[in-house]
Amino acid sequence: MAAEKTETLTQGWDLLKGLSFEDAITKIANSFVDFAFKLVIAFVVFYVGRFIIRKLNQFLHNVFEKKHVDASLSTFILSFTQILLYFILLVTIIGILGIETSSFLALFASAGVAIGMALSGTLQNFAGGVLILLLKPYRVGDYIEAQGFAGTVKEIQMFHTIITTPDNKSILIPNGGLSTSSINNYSREPKRRVDWSISIQYGDDFTNASQQILKILESDSRVLRNNPAEMPFVGISNLADSSVVLTVRAWTASSDYWGVYFDNYKRMYAELPGLGVNFPYPQLDVHLKQE
Repeated sequence: MAAEKTETLTQGWDLLKGLSFEDAITKIANSFVDFAFKLVIAFVVFYVGRFIIRKLNQFLHNVFEKKHVDASLSTFILSFTQILLYFILLVTIIGILGIETSSFLALFASAGVAIGMALSGTLQNFAGGVLILLLKPYRVGDYIEAQGFAGTVKEIQMFHTIITTPDNKSILIPNGGLSTSSINNYSREPKRRVDWSISIQYGDDFTNASQQILKILESDSRVLRNNPAEMPFVGISNLADSSVVLTVRAWTASSDYWGVYFDNYKRMYAELPGLGVNFPYPQLDVHLKQE
């Protein structure tokens, strides 16, 4: 490329040497006017192109809002489209100025390969973000657990996902890892099963304990009872050293999970002792043998 420029300058110099002074001045003036004209056209194309890109970006934004497209997806598409259109505009302006676009594109491609090799991890995160937006393993507002973190998805950006933990910490997780690892999405299904573990004393009546726990659950309108599979259940899960462990299960809407879990735990603790169900304390039986 440098050799081509040197050869062009040499040819131009040889051409000027064969002209008279007035012809050389005229030639230079004409070249200057021609370049100035191209420069004006390039400026006009740039401002018109920028205006069109902005209008198109605003149009797409309005369409996404009317169609209620997911916020993270619309932001990703708008950003990507804007970068692509500005690149096309830049190549067009370079062509208007008379610069060889093929050489420019080859140089840009070479630089892209070098940058891509240096930023392979970043490109992996970008590809992961595209996969997440296309496959939708989770959405903004879902409560997920992945990469050792759990929280509500706040944003899905091009390179990472931002989640907010229950104690209001913002965690940035790279999209590359999220797109290839296991994700526990607690909000994907409309219903969730709530499990409690209740310990009662040995000697307490299991039938009474079961009936009282079921009454507490049935009085909660958030507990589902639409079909036999969703009916609340109480069973003995373990005969421990100091207690009989009961497993209590009920179904509720995913959005009501934590409310149902904590509220009914509180009610069981407050109401069961007055209904003949006793909570045990850890105990150790010591047998003395007299010789």
